[in-house]
Amino acid sequence: MTTDTTLSGNSRHASLSFDDASLIIRGLEKRVQAGNQELVILQGVDIEIKSGESVAVVGASGSGKSTLLGLMAGLDQPTSGQIHLLGQRIDDMDEDQRAAVRAKGVSFVFQNFQLLPGLTALENVMLPLEIMNAANARQQAQSWLAQVGLDHREQHYPTQLSGGEQQRVAIARAFAGSPKILFADEPTGNLDRATGHQIEELLFRMNQEQGTTLVLVTHDPQLAARCSRQVEMVDGRLQSVTEAEAVTATEVLP
Repeated sequence: MTTDTTLSGNSRHASLSFDDASLIIRGLEKRVQAGNQELVILQGVDIEIKSGESVAVVGASGSGKSTLLGLMAGLDQPTSGQIHLLGQRIDDMDEDQRAAVRAKGVSFVFQNFQLLPGLTALENVMLPLEIMNAANARQQAQSWLAQVGLDHREQHYPTQLSGGEQQRVAIARAFAGSPKILFADEPTGNLDRATGHQIEELLFRMNQEQGTTLVLVTHDPQLAARCSRQVEMVDGRLQSVTEAEAVTATEVLP
């Protein structure tokens, strides 16, 4: 059963401590200059996301969802407002400082996969592990590919993989570094229904087994309904929150 609540200070998510929260945002605004006109992309956004939670950001195209995701993840700077990611305030950091925060516990899954074409599936998954100087990076990457059902494709290049396989490689790469929080922009948007369902199962299995916080931008109502909370963007503002019991992932990927 779901209930709609406002984003007021009385929400049950409104008093999280920094120790309990993956993300706390206060008064976030993003404005850009287009010629002589200033465009307001985001205005007055407040949200708190607790560790281990799964949150879907929904809304019409152009409502500011992807911009919000990029700001949450420290990929861009806001015009004003505060962003506390994994206990650190990042809105006033420069790019090098934000990158250092991201390297300590943030991963991404993009709609267009963002795999490096000159690397095999295995090498793509190994990349973040090698950047972290992780021990046994190859063995860890092989284990993650096996977990997403692609151990038989580890020597294949992205162009030799289907869209669903590429997305599974991207998810294996994202989880390989044991992130504390994962941001995903339309993770099933380019996939057919059956493959999208596989990706959905995988994301929530990892959320449950690894305790990784998930923040998803999606137009897929089924994917959004799997999350413990949905927040709706309307014209650059967070308008409502829908809270529900997350559906348990029970299917096992081949």
